[in-house]
Amino acid sequence: MSDIFSPSTIARFRAETDGVQHVNHLNNAGAALTPNKVRDRVLDYLKEEALQGGYESAAKHHEELQASYEHIAQFINAKSSEIALLENATVAWNMAFSSIPFKAGDIILTTEVEYGSNFINYLKAKKEKGVVLQIIPEDEQGNIDLLALEKMIHDRVRLISVTHMPTSGGIVNPAKEIGELAAKHGILYLLDSCQSIGQLPMDVQQLKCSFLTATGRKFLRAPRGTGFLYVNANIIDQLSPPFLDQHAAVWQKEDQYQMHPGAQRFENWENNKALQLGLSSAVQYAQEIGMENIWKQIQYLANYCRAALSELKQVEILDRGKHLGGIVTFRHQKMAPFELQALLLESKINTSVSVQRSTLLDLKKRNIETLNRASIHYYNTTSEVDQLIQVLQKV
Repeated sequence: MSDIFSPSTIARFRAETDGVQHVNHLNNAGAALTPNKVRDRVLDYLKEEALQGGYESAAKHHEELQASYEHIAQFINAKSSEIALLENATVAWNMAFSSIPFKAGDIILTTEVEYGSNFINYLKAKKEKGVVLQIIPEDEQGNIDLLALEKMIHDRVRLISVTHMPTSGGIVNPAKEIGELAAKHGILYLLDSCQSIGQLPMDVQQLKCSFLTATGRKFLRAPRGTGFLYVNANIIDQLSPPFLDQHAAVWQKEDQYQMHPGAQRFENWENNKALQLGLSSAVQYAQEIGMENIWKQIQYLANYCRAALSELKQVEILDRGKHLGGIVTFRHQKMAPFELQALLLESKINTSVSVQRSTLLDLKKRNIETLNRASIHYYNTTSEVDQLIQVLQKV
């Protein structure tokens, strides 16, 4: 397999991203480099606010701001009324999870690779509401056992909650197949797409998820402080967000209010309009390139990286699973992960370190305290991967 994009096309992507002139950025699962047009849209709007006023600028750009809902909806094959714009994926996830009316004895099915912030809230619900947590089995390679999952489903199961791509490895969980099981049995399905949105095509109709939570800063290449929540229109009336304001609901009488009929009941009035336009611009930028091609290029570069790492005797690749994405995890036998990250940074190579508490069940089971992570995007190049390998060879 070779580059999906031509050299001239990759050169264009990099010309449209000033950051690549300064760093070899292999930390896209942390926060990707923002395209110039996304950066400029945010800065232009902020300048306009400074000159004309915040409310006045929002009124002037009302149609563009409203169109951002439609752009995001089109990106995941949803309706604009099913989209809520929020500060980040964690807020989106918590708003969705906290709106579910759990009762004592309700069962939540989740995975061993679930992100720490999500699992803390499972434990909070267990303590405060008496829900029961059950872990879906996986095979020796880390793949979710779909047959075992279906056997776990019965009338007390209230929610299946899955992280699509965990932070601690390159595996892509079978989100579509899980959604089919959830739909078959009429169970709510919460899909955390924090690491997958912007990497691979996302279609909520095919995924059959009740909720999808997403961040902007990672593979979508939007600014930090952006994210969104998708809520299937068929279940919105069953849900009550943990807090409301006069944007999420209308105070109709002295003792009566009415929640927003769509997903905007999960928002609040005050938000960053410049970042909203930045997120919308990033989504449009990805759509123009095409998510199928982005996904193929990411897989090509990540597999190139894994193949090169496998040639290094002192390096152990830690990725598991049948289907792998752009997150490449490894550790060096001669240098601790944080020291190695610092050494790479001296060569202007950005990477990250995952710690056990981020995915406690998974990494504790594998006896891993910390690991190095290179997360690769379509604007990266094989030369940048080669630079990473050259530094590792010298350790």
